Amino acid sequence: MKSNLIRKIDDYIYEIPSDAKKGMNVPARIYASESLVNDMDEAVFTQITNVATLPGIIGEAACMPDGHSGYGFPIGGVAAIDPDNGIISPGGIGFDINCGVRLLSTNLTYDEVHPRMKEIVDAFFRGIPSGVGSDGIISLSSGKFDDAMMGGVEWGVKNGFGDKNDIECCEENGKIAGADPECVSKKARERGAHQVGSLGSGNHYLEIQVARKGNIFDRDTAKLFGIEGDNSIAIMIHTGSRGFGHQVATDYLHSFSPLQTKFGYIPPDRELACAPFHSDEGQRYFKAMNCAINIAFLNRQLIKSRVSEILHDIFGKKNGLRVETVYDVCHNTAKLEKHKVNGKLKELLIHRKGATRAFPPGSQDIPEKYRSAGQPVLIGGSMESGSYIMCGTESAEKTFFTTVHGSGRVMSRHQAKSRFNGRELQKSMESRGIYIRTASYSGLAEEAGGAYKDVDEVVASAEKCGLGRVVAKLTPLGNIKG
Repeated sequence: MKSNLIRKIDDYIYEIPSDAKKGMNVPARIYASESLVNDMDEAVFTQITNVATLPGIIGEAACMPDGHSGYGFPIGGVAAIDPDNGIISPGGIGFDINCGVRLLSTNLTYDEVHPRMKEIVDAFFRGIPSGVGSDGIISLSSGKFDDAMMGGVEWGVKNGFGDKNDIECCEENGKIAGADPECVSKKARERGAHQVGSLGSGNHYLEIQVARKGNIFDRDTAKLFGIEGDNSIAIMIHTGSRGFGHQVATDYLHSFSPLQTKFGYIPPDRELACAPFHSDEGQRYFKAMNCAINIAFLNRQLIKSRVSEILHDIFGKKNGLRVETVYDVCHNTAKLEKHKVNGKLKELLIHRKGATRAFPPGSQDIPEKYRSAGQPVLIGGSMESGSYIMCGTESAEKTFFTTVHGSGRVMSRHQAKSRFNGRELQKSMESRGIYIRTASYSGLAEEAGGAYKDVDEVVASAEKCGLGRVVAKLTPLGNIKG
């Protein structure tokens, strides 16, 4: 084991006790296999124990199997904060507020799609903006952008982008309450108003996927989630709030940093700059963050609408083509949720940084049609490895119903670029039946499968930890990246 502070609780749970570092209020727990824990960079353990010092933290500071170091919190970090006496920290949410995943089901099959893969991917690449600084599908005036910040997916549907099912099949129904455009800076508005409906860069993508024979592990639940059977085609959209969310985070990190003495808490890392949740400063950030959450929901909604248009253009509008939202999940948020603390329901502020909400069967916070199975959980893997559908379980209560969000990096982007060549990677993937278009070959190299953990092991660890149940694996056929 890398750190002598870590104690093995069982085969998939490791703990750093609350007396390991001065100021820790709760223990830190890492949910992962031993090999995944050993592969984590040392900064993960420093960061998750720093999180354990935050005022108002409840239970434990948790790190998911895909954990790796981030800004302030590790990616895969989770903290439940008592809002009555605790804080809100932009470092516990991240710069890409509501980076998330939407899964679309279709009634297309592999045999229909595979011969036309190049045509489909090229059409997606032309029709869906991607890359650094790219403008979006729509450009919004100041007033309309305000409405979009408050309306999220609902605004999109009212303006002709999608339907009622899209609203029902999004976390928070695609519109979180408490958004206030007055708390958003002019610079953030300027960055966001022209980027709605775009993928951006980094690890963001749109991917055509297939449920191959042998990769559907729970056929009844898979069918409930729109995966009808072997060789079914799905579309996965992974993007967030783009430059808008980044600017919101930047604005408030800068304003929080000089105020730590005033608040009476000096974090062990300046990247954990925070404010009491109920302070004026904390509330303004919370309201601005909620604006970014809604814009990210809308971003994925517009891309879904464009995907549907393109597929109908290619396959014809008279053949009964179905393109539907299965679910849309958030990764980088702080949300007020009710959870049991000492046997009683209490409202908590759940910081999830590169982590996915995973509510269990029966939860009133997931669509009625999914309540028998539990919340769909969408786990994006690398563009070479494949992705997973899981569902929430009661056993995830220990992490406040939170699980993994993806593979998790093992290499920095700089390391990946020095190790992999984007053009060669593209050729290699095409030789393996994965057609890919990218706005940047250096960006493609950063996202090589070798830069990520083994998604199969990450997901297996999550399931063995009781942080979800595996439904199906989806493998890539085509991909567009920024």
